[in-house]
Amino acid sequence: MALLLIKHRQQAYPDAMAEQERLRDAILRGDSTFYLIFTEHPPIYTLGTSGSAKDILMREVDGDNIEVYQTGRGGEVTYHGPGQLLCYIVADLSKAQDLHQHIWRLEEVVIRTLADLGVQGMRDKRGIGVWVEGLKIAAAGVRCRRWVVWHGIALNIKPNLNHFKGIVPCGMRDAPVTSLEKLGVQVDREDVEPLLVSHVQDVFQCLL
Repeated sequence: MALLLIKHRQQAYPDAMAEQERLRDAILRGDSTFYLIFTEHPPIYTLGTSGSAKDILMREVDGDNIEVYQTGRGGEVTYHGPGQLLCYIVADLSKAQDLHQHIWRLEEVVIRTLADLGVQGMRDKRGIGVWVEGLKIAAAGVRCRRWVVWHGIALNIKPNLNHFKGIVPCGMRDAPVTSLEKLGVQVDREDVEPLLVSHVQDVFQCLL
């Protein structure tokens, strides 16, 4: 399986989902490519399959009217917006058939990337994703059909953190979020992307 990197400066969330579904269908038809997609989205709240509308507290934050989108990924409510890098993976897991391992690998990619930037990321029993000093810096969610997965992980580089105040992130009122910028790490996505690619290749090498 060969890795193919696809990069977008920004995509509307529904367009990103449609792209991943096209790639998923190609894999289901026999395509053996491991797709890695980097993108950002305009401000949007997405409601996963375990999410509840009551966790959307308000849609207007900092003068922005934020759209709500019902999505098919696992998980609850989260926020996507400029300054947050989405790392989507569309790939065949039919050999491993282990979604927990796949999510572990997504988290591991971010943990290793953060370490390169001098930040200690970790897992937390409160929920899926990557945490720094009790604050969530990356959220993860996946969907699977016939062992082809899509969706992925969202890393907060320098988003507007106030936008998270409009929701109960991932259903946890005691789980405030953070970003690399808030932690004092001044980087852009162009600095982070090569690190993510390198660690995707290392962590997912069994699929490549």
